[in-house]
Amino acid sequence: MFESVETLLTEHDELQEQLADPALHSDPARSKKVNRRYAELARIIAAYREWQQLNDDFDAATEMAEEDASFAAEIPGIAVELDAAAEKLRRLLIPRDPLDARDVIMEIKMGEGGAESALFAADLLRMYLHYADSKRWKTEIIEQTSSDLGGIKDIQLAIKSNSSDPAEGVWAHLKYEGGVHRVQRVPATESQGRIHTSAAGVLVFPEVDEPEEVEISQNDLKIDVYRSSGPGGQSVNTTDSAVRITHLPTGIVVAMQNEKSQLQNKEAGMRVLRARVLARQQEELDAEASLVRKSQIRTMDRSERIRTYNFPENRIADHRTGYKAYNLDAVMNGALEPVVESCIHADEEARLADLGDQT
Repeated sequence: MFESVETLLTEHDELQEQLADPALHSDPARSKKVNRRYAELARIIAAYREWQQLNDDFDAATEMAEEDASFAAEIPGIAVELDAAAEKLRRLLIPRDPLDARDVIMEIKMGEGGAESALFAADLLRMYLHYADSKRWKTEIIEQTSSDLGGIKDIQLAIKSNSSDPAEGVWAHLKYEGGVHRVQRVPATESQGRIHTSAAGVLVFPEVDEPEEVEISQNDLKIDVYRSSGPGGQSVNTTDSAVRITHLPTGIVVAMQNEKSQLQNKEAGMRVLRARVLARQQEELDAEASLVRKSQIRTMDRSERIRTYNFPENRIADHRTGYKAYNLDAVMNGALEPVVESCIHADEEARLADLGDQT
């Protein structure tokens, strides 16, 4: 696998020349693409040079060991570092998801459990907002429908990173969050202290960089306008500013009513629609390429779950990776990284296995 690095070194040098050309930066879309690839390769090249240096150190220590006992004593330590460097490089050489550097649009929906599910959806939102803050990502609420008790029926938010490195991309970390999240706790509305189980759903879509990236014909859209409504169905707008967009070829429906302007709601709806269509296209490509990829659970049924949040035991458990920890309070405050890392590691193992099968 390491032999392929020589080709990447050449590509890295070519990208460096492109980045030095002022003409590149007059094309934002191309500049973003080049920067992302350069950042990805820079991480690989650094790991490769570290491995090379340790390899040279190991050879030198082995050669000098017969003449100097101090070199012999260094060999075991260098060997451990060399193995670690080789494993790091091996993982970096796994073909990345081409969307890893993308920002995302996340949707959180209440599911089975009524008012408690809506409250849990609000808790999930706070968890993701705190996690995004810890990563220095920017967040923007696109659309939100609240429940009467301060919960969330449905919310769509954009999460953006300032980094061009795919390994630090929002999609690279949050794509594993798609699915059904189950909660076990005593609801605030429970008078007898009984533990209830409910669920909320999370969907994650990679954001489209440029509108032209996903071709959507106006002839393929059915656009309805209506009056916005608030909690309980009461009208909050006297004009038809809310917009519902149906993409006829896929059946994808997006509704927006947060903004007072019909045009603004349509623009927000198209932003979400493009992200959903891009995700659909990528799923089809992955299926054709037979990539090992776990699909996101699209239903809100609590039996189809990816993760359980058990508040009485302060336990968080991911059912795909086997990850379990008793620091749920910290996780709900944004300490989600170990859970995400368990998903990244499991995905890397699956990709390595897939590469082995192909070989």
